[in-house]
Amino acid sequence: MSVNDELAAAQRSLDEVLRYVKRLEQQLGSGGLEMRRVRIDADRLRESLALLRETDPALAKARRPDLVSISDTPYDNTLWTDSDDEGLGARDRRAP
Repeated sequence: MSVNDELAAAQRSLDEVLRYVKRLEQQLGSGGLEMRRVRIDADRLRESLALLRETDPALAKARRPDLVSISDTPYDNTLWTDSDDEGLGARDRRAP
């Protein structure tokens, strides 16, 4: 199995663990020290797996978004004729 497959399998297993933890919380209540520790540990595992996915260079390259070039030419001023200057109020009114 590839690393991506292993991470996906781990994520599925962790999702199942989180579902069981939620069921246990509903049955036992979430106020006890033991239940809170189980919830915190499950959440920490979820966060750790997400960090592991981010540190894998093969996965990071796959998620990198395409770059979009933005032109240096100025915008058409007619686009802004019906808008107020942000933060300054309307042109024909005075601030209090």
